[in-house]
Amino acid sequence: MKRVLLVPLLLVAACSADAAVTTTSAPAAPAPTTAPAPATTDSSAVGAPVTFTAQVWADNWFSLYVNGELVGEDSVPITTERSFNAETITFTATYPLTIAMVTKDFKQDESGLEYIGTDRQQMGDGGFIAQITDTSTGKVVATTTTGWRGLVVHRAPLNADCLSSADPSTDCQHEITPEPTDWTSPTFDDSAWTAAIQYTAAEVGPKDGYDTITWSPAAELIWSGDLKIDNTILWRATVTAG
Repeated sequence: MKRVLLVPLLLVAACSADAAVTTTSAPAAPAPTTAPAPATTDSSAVGAPVTFTAQVWADNWFSLYVNGELVGEDSVPITTERSFNAETITFTATYPLTIAMVTKDFKQDESGLEYIGTDRQQMGDGGFIAQITDTSTGKVVATTTTGWRGLVVHRAPLNADCLSSADPSTDCQHEITPEPTDWTSPTFDDSAWTAAIQYTAAEVGPKDGYDTITWSPAAELIWSGDLKIDNTILWRATVTAG
């Protein structure tokens, strides 16, 4: 009888051992902690880079800045007489665009005259036109208009009676205004600058290169208040979106 009783005792022990294995299994690993997603920048706030094409005709020379950076200039030096030509410049920038330009009419020296010492000694006259196109859409996003603001930094001659002078460099009076610091910067305050004046093609007399570009109807030939005396002008305009 004693051996008979041992069998169920062993079975119970075996069952107990099995239960112990089951109930003492290792606890489940804790769920992994998810790290917070890195902060992202709103691309619409910063603005995505856009490729643009600028087309410019100037009498006689220009340089172009966008958002404070020089992106191109006239390939024909200002020292070249009759430097009439159109330029196409491609650049990449983000909105808003701060467009800044230097435009210069040809002059031989500070007198403001050209063809000095010849029977054609005279004052020159200026004028320019420009348009900027978003190359991905083909849309013209900016043109020269009377909304542009300018600062004349070289004026000459201030006395018209020097036109026939044998020594115009001495006899012709001129006025030079220093370029303001950081004037091409988007943060520069140009509120004191003067609005551009629109001129007709007959008044400006655009020459070589002007007809090689199909100008937007919105693009205007502009300059400051005097086509002849105002020789070097700084310009600014802002384009908020395409």
